Amino acid sequence: MASSVTGTEEVRVSPLTPLKLVGLVCVFLALCLDLGAILSPAWVTADNQYYLTLWVSCWKPVSSVDWSCNSTLATDWQVAMLALLLGGAALTLIAFLMALVFLCVGSRSRCYKPVAIMLFSAVVLQVCSLVLFPIKFIETASMKVYHEFNWGYGLAWGSTIFSFGGALLYCLNPKNYEDYY
Repeated sequence: MASSVTGTEEVRVSPLTPLKLVGLVCVFLALCLDLGAILSPAWVTADNQYYLTLWVSCWKPVSSVDWSCNSTLATDWQVAMLALLLGGAALTLIAFLMALVFLCVGSRSRCYKPVAIMLFSAVVLQVCSLVLFPIKFIETASMKVYHEFNWGYGLAWGSTIFSFGGALLYCLNPKNYEDYY
């Protein structure tokens, strides 16, 4: 914490503002949700006969108790969607680490601009992947049973929303922050 004396009054300037701290928490939550979405066994499910993750597509024939699974990495759109999602998660991780370093070092707000830019970029990548996923899934699915996008897909949207919130908080930089509180 830096301090300066102006006249008879001492003014303390702190690099840690509640906005940056809440932004860091948002980015951390986004990382946790990204991890949950990437490892989730349920992106799409259908009547206890089918499920789709980012890595495998599995179905259970009615007359069998065993599941048959195929890799989803054989389909171009699923590889592209996974690459966009992982790219966004990687940018979120790098932004989190940068924000943590800036927070620990005590640098001022000019250092937070790259964090915000990286988070906005991660949001763009993740939104593209999350919009691509249901469009291409419905286009290529030949299921004749009810299916739903499940909690893994929802976690990915949650991560995107928290990344966006963190990016917005890192963009905010009120001057004379102490005057606001």
